[in-house]
Amino acid sequence: MANNEEIRYAIMNGINFGGAKKQKDESGKVKTKAKGKGYHTGAHGSASAKHKAEIRQRVKKRASQNKGR
Repeated sequence: MANNEEIRYAIMNGINFGGAKKQKDESGKVKTKAKGKGYHTGAHGSASAKHKAEIRQRVKKRASQNKGR
C-alpha cells in the first residue's frame, strides 16, 4: 500500500502511465531508405517502385521525349 507521501506526490504531480523509455539500439547498423538510382530502377524490391520505374521507362521511350536526341 502507498504511504501518505506517495499519495500526496501523486495528487500534486499526477500519475504517468506512459511506460518505460526504450533504449536506442546502438549496434552500428544504419537504417537508410533506398538509394536514388535503385529506387528509380525499381531495384530495391518495392512493387510501387517497380511500377513507377516501368512508367518512367515507357515515358522515356515515347517519340515526344526523343525529339532532341
